[in-house]
Amino acid sequence: MAVSKGSLRISVALCTRNGAAFVREQVQSILAQSRPVDEIVLSDDASTDDTVELVRRAVKVQIGLGGDVELKVLRNKKALGVVRNFEQAVMATTGDLVALSDQDDVWHPDRMRTIVEVFAAEPSLELVFSNARLVDGSGAPLRHSLFSALSMTAREKRELRGRGAFAALLGRNLVTGATVVFRRGLLDLAIPFAPDWVHDEWLAALAAATGGIRMLEPLLIDYRQHGGNQIGAGRLSLSEKVGRVAENRAERNARLLARSNELVARLEKLGDRVSPAVLNEARAKVDHEALRSGLPVGRGQRIPTVTRELVTGRYARYGRGVLDAGRDLLQPAR
Repeated sequence: MAVSKGSLRISVALCTRNGAAFVREQVQSILAQSRPVDEIVLSDDASTDDTVELVRRAVKVQIGLGGDVELKVLRNKKALGVVRNFEQAVMATTGDLVALSDQDDVWHPDRMRTIVEVFAAEPSLELVFSNARLVDGSGAPLRHSLFSALSMTAREKRELRGRGAFAALLGRNLVTGATVVFRRGLLDLAIPFAPDWVHDEWLAALAAATGGIRMLEPLLIDYRQHGGNQIGAGRLSLSEKVGRVAENRAERNARLLARSNELVARLEKLGDRVSPAVLNEARAKVDHEALRSGLPVGRGQRIPTVTRELVTGRYARYGRGVLDAGRDLLQPAR
């Protein structure tokens, strides 16, 4: 007997590229939800393996068992890349809620039921995301959860639980797409995705700026880390941290400034959907990144400006605090 579906129609935006190793297990976990999904939009980015056929077979089996999920398949002859492929997928969905899905994870059985209940209880919410269990290629649990791997601070968690989510996300992205479900109406604000942003952080920033987001602490998916992830999560080693300090700062800081300007430009277009306080915060972030991008070439010459900016608290407000200040002081400019 099919499980009864609720009033909110659920679409899954599943993006794949040569995902045959894991995609069957992921699709099976999607189809086994205690609150069934209504639609899967598969957007395949020029796979050369049998990824698409594996998805078709899994859905066919489910339908044969009495399921009624709809499958829509989009196949790219030329790869679009992760962000544009997700943009294509979400635009093709028709549900009230859209769940982002990678090709190599596993959803826990009550994931969608848990998230749908949150949306039903809070009609103003635009986006919900959760913690995840990190697992290796064979599915064995790793040492850290997703939130632990991201080194979320107590302040960031507090802001994400309350009304300070937008401020938290101005500092850095804390929302992982594989855990995201959002109201499809958010696409009216978010499309087209900004050139310098990843799809999940762009959606989260606009949701936090307008209707609000909710962070869930439970581990609702297994987030697989197998060395071939296009986007993954993990703690940086000491050598990787040192390597970041040695990176050229000019290109990175120019990109951070461009991203900040793109966000402000989009928020300004949204008019009354965005409060003056949110817009002022976003503009202050632009000012901070412009200052960082314009720091002198000589390391010694940067000290007064970086010190002043650190004392004002803007490094902590709009980035990683002393870590970013240290990078600005130490990184080569060319």
